[in-house]
Amino acid sequence: MKANNDLIEKYTYRVEWSEEDHAHIAHCLEFPSLMAHGNTIGKALSEIEVAVATSIEWMKEDGEVIPEPFGTKKYKGNISLRVPADLHRSIAIRAAEEGVSINQYVLSRISFA
Repeated sequence: MKANNDLIEKYTYRVEWSEEDHAHIAHCLEFPSLMAHGNTIGKALSEIEVAVATSIEWMKEDGEVIPEPFGTKKYKGNISLRVPADLHRSIAIRAAEEGVSINQYVLSRISFA
């Protein structure tokens, strides 16, 4: 597991409280099928890191491709999105009303910054 520490630390983790389980539940976004729990955030995070490390070892043994961390992955900046024709028309009209391209309009609606 030591050999994977650099990679393990680069993955994207989320920890949330589960009232139903009365525990913190941790997820690794690059490994969506994995979850771990703990009575503290730190314990849940520690447990999911162990689960990810173990999964990587099994994947290596089976010759499977190891997911690349989102933080190190290179993105082109292109998203292809299919929408119904009526929505496309509505977006085009709203973009024109604002005096921007459809691309600029959609980008302004999905930006979280």
